[in-house]
Amino acid sequence: MKKFLIPILVVLVVIAYQSFFVVQEINQAIVLQFGDPKKLITKPGLQVKIPFIQNVVFLDRRILSLDPQPEEVIASDQKRLIVDAYARFKIVDPLKFYISVGDERVARSRLATIINSRLRSVLGTQSLATLLSEDRTKQMAIIQEGVNTEAEGFGITIIDVRIKRADLPQANSEAIYKRMQTEREREAKEFRAKGAEMAVTITSTADKEVTVILANANKQSEIMKGEGDGIRNKIFADAFGKDPAFFAFYRAMQAYEKALIGGDTSLILSPDSDFFKFFGKTGIIKKQ
Repeated sequence: MKKFLIPILVVLVVIAYQSFFVVQEINQAIVLQFGDPKKLITKPGLQVKIPFIQNVVFLDRRILSLDPQPEEVIASDQKRLIVDAYARFKIVDPLKFYISVGDERVARSRLATIINSRLRSVLGTQSLATLLSEDRTKQMAIIQEGVNTEAEGFGITIIDVRIKRADLPQANSEAIYKRMQTEREREAKEFRAKGAEMAVTITSTADKEVTVILANANKQSEIMKGEGDGIRNKIFADAFGKDPAFFAFYRAMQAYEKALIGGDTSLILSPDSDFFKFFGKTGIIKKQ
């Protein structure tokens, strides 16, 4: 009897293990019999199935995220744009979901294809400026509505579809960068040319003003010099009229000053020359 007890217990344990299963809070379950759905379980807890004949498929009841590959979109103005979108969805009809797509992996692949197709069709009717502006929100609402319409056939509802990034292709980005660089270099050359032109203008104006100022100064100097010479000559004339001897002495001093200027000047004159009449009996005056 003991020989058969252990195998019977083992069989009972295996049957019990195959008969009971637990549905978690985050899951919903479909009981299949030979591949056909027989029962949908949405409440968590311990559940029963026919062992060896029925099996269970668990589906996530939470909101799931989908991150498809970036898609290249051609805008209506023939500008290319790399669009990186994401979506959030939820399985609302597990039976339809299982019958139409089977599992979550296939569902993600189908949704990614639908989203990228909608992105191309909707965004392709808009210009690049529109896609980069706030009006893009309206286009995303249209995309979400279209994706949701197709996803309903899979037992899925789309919670949200958004664009994470929208970038120009690498080749376009480099071309735009080079164009911007060329434009900045052109502007820099224009600024330098204008600066050089202004510098020449300022320098010319300054030189002209300097020339005018110097000319006026020289003119004023000559006028003042002429006035001074006139006053001096008048003083000399008045002095000559009052004291001819003093005037003769002054003129002689001027002659001595001019004659004796220089490093090696020698004068050989007669002792009774008028040049020495204010020096007494000196015959030779020599300045080394």
